[in-house]
Amino acid sequence: MYVAVKGGEAAIDNAHRWLADLRRGDRDLAPLQTQQVSEQLTLATSRVMAEGAIYDRELAALAIKQARGDLIEAIFLLRAYRTTLPRFGTSKPIDTGAMNCLRRISATFKDVPGGQVLGPTFDYTHRLLDFALAADGEVPAALQAKLQSQATSSTGRKPRISDFLDDEGLLQPEPTGDATPPDLTREPVSFPAGRALRLQALTRSDEGFLLGLAYSTQRGYARNHPFVGELRIGVVAVEMEIPELGFSIEIAEIEVSECETVNQFQGSKTEPAQFTRGYGLVFGQAERKAISMALCDRALRWEELGEDNLGAPAQNEEFVIMHGDNIQATGFVEHIKLPHYVDFQSEAELVRRLRRMHAEDATPSQGDTA
Repeated sequence: MYVAVKGGEAAIDNAHRWLADLRRGDRDLAPLQTQQVSEQLTLATSRVMAEGAIYDRELAALAIKQARGDLIEAIFLLRAYRTTLPRFGTSKPIDTGAMNCLRRISATFKDVPGGQVLGPTFDYTHRLLDFALAADGEVPAALQAKLQSQATSSTGRKPRISDFLDDEGLLQPEPTGDATPPDLTREPVSFPAGRALRLQALTRSDEGFLLGLAYSTQRGYARNHPFVGELRIGVVAVEMEIPELGFSIEIAEIEVSECETVNQFQGSKTEPAQFTRGYGLVFGQAERKAISMALCDRALRWEELGEDNLGAPAQNEEFVIMHGDNIQATGFVEHIKLPHYVDFQSEAELVRRLRRMHAEDATPSQGDTA
């Protein structure tokens, strides 16, 4: 660290104070409340929860405020806090089929039971700055009540699109089993990694990194041609079995984004022609991340599906898992700004010596003639 620099610890303390002062900003403005971040910057809060691997909107909002809006720094803060928390047990798998959907669309079927629910989305907005927001424009109370009514009317169990394809045998069935999946946060990663471990890594991966990989699969790297079978955003119940009671109880409700893609597959000598799937599930409202996750999940399944490895980055599970974590990436990238005085001086001296040797070799001796 920079403790050896003139000023030492006092300089670092002053840097912290300066950071806090900049975070507070103009004192003539009201201080930013964490509740404002949680309620009004919901997508940023969702990303921090997802990549921080802890579902807590208040803590995520606090981390965003503390990090001055740097989401990767906020994710780092949340991950660090997460390591201090005890674990009391394991919840049951959530039932996303019973999700109270805020948004539910399918790009494969127009008319689906339960209907398409566009929900809150930027898909149909004009990409024009809304200057009314700068004047603190608010949604009229009457419209707000109508929107809340629509959200309530869209609740109720909605069958999965994949269930319809399963019924016709058009979609490759998912393997089932009672094996407890490995925990990425408590066990070191080993390769080859199973799909359960890969999905954990993908849901914690940096959204931009994952988006780039997903985009690459559509441009010919991994030959991924997907359809969004279904995209859901909504609230699901979390249940936990209590041994003393002998049954499970609901302990929380969380908001998640889920995407199932339907991908082409030609079949083989042992398998009839059928579709395969990619899967993504993320905390909060994060549909771009969920779609990207599903595309990368499908690309990583090349070996189990008997496909060729085209050498695409998205097909290399070690590359994807080891480079997708933005906290690890930040550590390796940003550590180079820390003092490397000894290393640099030794290399600088080596370069000087090589230059002297080069100059001596290039100098003609007395016996040389032009």
